[in-house]
Amino acid sequence: MAHTLTSVLIHAIFSTTNRQPSLKPEVRERLFPYMGGIIRDMKGTALLINGIEDHVHVLTSLPATVALSDLMKELKGISSGWANDTLELPDRFGWQVGYAAFSVSKSLSETVRNYIARQEKHHRRMTFQEEYLEFLRRHEVEYDPRFVFDEEIVG
Repeated sequence: MAHTLTSVLIHAIFSTTNRQPSLKPEVRERLFPYMGGIIRDMKGTALLINGIEDHVHVLTSLPATVALSDLMKELKGISSGWANDTLELPDRFGWQVGYAAFSVSKSLSETVRNYIARQEKHHRRMTFQEEYLEFLRRHEVEYDPRFVFDEEIVG
């Protein structure tokens, strides 16, 4: 076979630094499309980016040539720098150091997309921390509870 053919769908979740409620609606309406552009520049496709004040969910398709860690480094670093340089924010903006990312099968991509689209409604019942830990449990990701929610800044 002469060509590399892939279908790599990723659901990534990460919060603002210290889970600060920095992602007000007016910030999200500018920042999330900008983040989609970063993914597009890396030859990926942002299928949906949504979140609430303290975190974001990204459903993206990755090309075979881009490592997830590279995508996340660029996405978080460039977007936080842009937000600080472009948006009039009361405080310095940044993302948590880490992230959670999960593979998504094509057959479940619409379910994940619907979940991400309903973040405001979903978080009336569950905090970000509860949601994040539930995803880790559901996907059987081992973690040390002491290091799940770091307090460092990226960007």
